[in-house]
Amino acid sequence: MTAFAGVIGHKSVVDLLRSELENPAQAYLFVGPSNVGKAHVAREFAARLVGRADSDAVRRGLEATHPDVIVVAPDGRSSITVDQARSVVSSAVLAPLEANAKVFLFEEASMLNDEAANALLKTIEEPIRSTSFVFVADSEDDLPSTVASRCRTVVFGRVNLEDVIDGLVANGVEADTASEAAQISGGRPGLALALATEPSVAAFRSTWLSVPAELTDHPGDAYRLVGEVLAATEPLLDALKRRQESELEGQYPDGSAPKAFLDRQQRELSRTSDALYVTGLELLASFYRDTAASQLGGPVQNADVDVSLLTRVDVPTAVANADRVFAAIDALKANQRPSLALASLFVDLGSDG
Repeated sequence: MTAFAGVIGHKSVVDLLRSELENPAQAYLFVGPSNVGKAHVAREFAARLVGRADSDAVRRGLEATHPDVIVVAPDGRSSITVDQARSVVSSAVLAPLEANAKVFLFEEASMLNDEAANALLKTIEEPIRSTSFVFVADSEDDLPSTVASRCRTVVFGRVNLEDVIDGLVANGVEADTASEAAQISGGRPGLALALATEPSVAAFRSTWLSVPAELTDHPGDAYRLVGEVLAATEPLLDALKRRQESELEGQYPDGSAPKAFLDRQQRELSRTSDALYVTGLELLASFYRDTAASQLGGPVQNADVDVSLLTRVDVPTAVANADRVFAAIDALKANQRPSLALASLFVDLGSDG
């Protein structure tokens, strides 16, 4: 089984990691936007560090059932605690149980609190030949600089549209559906895979692209539009909830799922919800980008949008509106409530037509 054969896009990252398998560093930090696939790649990298050419060991590593692939998850919803970090430090000095290597995988490394990070620091600074650490976060700034600076950073970007489509088709998705899901995903293969089988994907896209035609400067209209885009998001989140329910029943059929497992699912749902709001706002920004492009004689991204809608505001206003949309994305990333951030944005956009 070729290493990373199922990864969509990220060719330069995959090439790098294949070479790293021969002589791995003590610690890695995988960074990039959410839902681009970095956690999936991190898990395979950890599995292959342990499994090497042993396909069964690699499989168990991917499933997190190999004793030498240790996934360190937050204890509850708040953080990875100092007690967890100290347990990692104690285990890191021990020999691997089965393989020649041991890997500690922090798939939500941004939840390391400062005390826990400091507890890990000495272990990361003083290499233990058989032990590696893999941290996954959206940004280097999500980790204390003392930890981030001692890791080999691997940067994941968004994947271009053609690669996402090809990857979905390779996974058995029909070409038209793959194209629709890829356009909505905004270069995030993980999100594209989650959306690819959902018939509501087209409705989500059309709802967001219809927003400019319905804008006014009245707060009541803004909140009505917010309700529409949130309603268009719910079916896509329901798809994730169904997958999580299946996962829960498969692993804990007797209903004995630990709190840590349930909390992980809740964080996954929250991240996907955030990614969908950002995706919707990016679609809205693309409308204003198309408005400017069409009036300047350039190509448009959303060829199915009525051309008459692209003449309602002039080019400077379209550019300013796109900037307002990106500012709303920043507000969401700063944890502002989606309904408030979107309502404020829609009133702002409506005041300029």
